Amino acid sequence: MSTTTTAVAPLSTADAEALLTAAREAAEADGATVSVTVLDAGGHLLAFRRDDRAVLISGETSTRKAYTALQLDAPTADLVDAVQPGGLFHTLPTALDRPLLFIAGGVPVRRDGRLIGAIGVGGGAPEQDHAFATAAVEALV
Repeated sequence: MSTTTTAVAPLSTADAEALLTAAREAAEADGATVSVTVLDAGGHLLAFRRDDRAVLISGETSTRKAYTALQLDAPTADLVDAVQPGGLFHTLPTALDRPLLFIAGGVPVRRDGRLIGAIGVGGGAPEQDHAFATAAVEALV
């Protein structure tokens, strides 16, 4: 019995720019100023942009949210409860020397069901950041 795997195109720089643009447009429509980070499947930076008026820390939070979504292959909004006392990942943020951040705003990016990267948005309220990142992923599809 042979198994055949179909190659899935990786996240390209054009895809990354499209994600960044869609997230920023969603944020602008909501009156939010944000930073947006797009990582490829290996966790490498493909695109980043911080709105001139976005708080400075939003650049770091958007990157950490994207990294967390990528590493755990889940939206960070779905992981918030898991790091609370008694949660499955309660000690994970301090156990690893990695830039994980369990705040809504990070979303994995998939193509044909395969993980190809992640987007992180920071600067708005967590629910807003999640909505902007989700809108960007939906626009890419």
